[in-house]
Amino acid sequence: MNRRYRRRRQTTPTHFLSAVSTMLATARQLPRAIVSQQRRGLADLVTLPSGKPAISYGPAGRSASTGQVATVFGCTSFLGRYLVAKLAKAGTHVVIPYRDEDEKRHLRVTGDLGQITSLEWDLRREDQIAECLRHSDIVYNLVGRDYETKNFDFNSVHVSGAERIARIAAEHGVSRLVHVSHLNASTTSTSAFYKSKALGEEKVKAAFPTATIVRPATMFGHEDKFLNNMAFWPIWWKLNDMQTKVRPVHVLDVAQALTNILTIPSLPGTLNLPGPSTLTHEYLLTLVSSVTYHPPSKAPVIPKKLALLLTKAAQNIWWPALSPDEVERRYIDDAEVEGDWDKVGVRPDEIEDHAITYLRRYRSAENYTRPVVLPSSRQASMWACTVTFRSVHVELYMHLYLDSPPAFGVLLP
Repeated sequence: MNRRYRRRRQTTPTHFLSAVSTMLATARQLPRAIVSQQRRGLADLVTLPSGKPAISYGPAGRSASTGQVATVFGCTSFLGRYLVAKLAKAGTHVVIPYRDEDEKRHLRVTGDLGQITSLEWDLRREDQIAECLRHSDIVYNLVGRDYETKNFDFNSVHVSGAERIARIAAEHGVSRLVHVSHLNASTTSTSAFYKSKALGEEKVKAAFPTATIVRPATMFGHEDKFLNNMAFWPIWWKLNDMQTKVRPVHVLDVAQALTNILTIPSLPGTLNLPGPSTLTHEYLLTLVSSVTYHPPSKAPVIPKKLALLLTKAAQNIWWPALSPDEVERRYIDDAEVEGDWDKVGVRPDEIEDHAITYLRRYRSAENYTRPVVLPSSRQASMWACTVTFRSVHVELYMHLYLDSPPAFGVLLP
C-alpha cells in the first residue's frame, strides 16, 4: 500500500508539469486565435450610389472581398488582363465576358477561388450582354479594334457596340459605367479609328449620362503593339520623317487608374490619361536601338501614298497586317491636353523607366546583361550615390548633363 502510494507521488509532478505546459501553450496561442477570429469577422458596410449595400470583409489581399461586382468587357485585351488582375487583387468579384475559351483561361488564376466568373458573350447579342452585367455594380467597356475585319468594322465595335452596352447597363440599373476611348478621339479626325471613338463617346453619354469616359494615350507594356513593333518593324515607324509626336503611357498606370475609379464615389465626365512626356518617333526609335544594342535601321522613309498602297494590298492576306488607317494615324500627333492623373491618384511613369523590361528580349546573347544607356537627346540624368564614411550614411544625388549619359545601375566611387 505504501509502495503504491509512493509510486503515485512520484508520477504526480510529471502530470502537473505537463498540464502547466499545456496551459502555457494555450495561453500563448489564445491571443493569436482571438486576433484571427476578429480579422475574419471584420466587416465594412458601404452604400453604393444606387442604394445597394456592399459589405467588404476578410484580410487585405488576394482572399479579400470588397462586396462589389465588376464586369470587364474586353477583358482579354492588352489593357483588360491587367485591369482584371488589379480588380481581383483588391477583392472585387470580376465577371469576364469572353468569345474564345483559350483567350480567357489565363484570367481565371488572377483571383481567388470563385472570384472570377467567365461568361460567353457576343457583342450583337443583347441577352448575353444583359446576363454579363445584371449583377454588377460597375461596368468597364474596353472593347475596341485596331483594324477592321469582315465581321466587325470600327462603327460596329466603337459606336453601335458601345451604345448597346451603355443602354443595357442603364436599363439594368448599373451604378457606374466606365468607357475607355482614346486620347485622340475626334469627330473631325482623318483617321476612321479616332473618328469612331469620338462618335462612340457621344452615343455612350446619350445612353448613360453619368458615364465616365477615359481617354488614355498609346500604351506600352509586355504585349503592346508599340515598343515591340518598333523593335521588330522599325520601317513602319519612319513615316512622316519620324516627326510624329506621341505621349506614350504605361499600361499598368492606366489599369491602376481604372481600378481606383471603383473606390471614387462619383467621377462623371472625361478623364484624359496621356503620358508624362511628349516624344517623337525619331527619339523612340533611337531609344529602342540604344536599349537593344541594335544599330539604327537603315530602311528608307516610305512616302505616304506608297505606304497606303502597300497596306491596302496587305489586307488580302489572312492574318492581321498594318492597315491603311494605321498609316494615317502615324501622321497624327497626340492631343496636347492636360492629364487628369491627380483625380485618380496615379503618377505616370516615364517610358525610359520600363523600356529595358519590355525590350531586353530583343538583345543578342552577348549583349543581354549589358547596362542600359539612354539616347543622348535625353541628356538630363540622375545618379544616386551612396557614401558611407565612419558609420555615417549619406545619400548624394547629383544632376549631371553629359553628351553620353552613363549606364543605369553604375554607382559613383
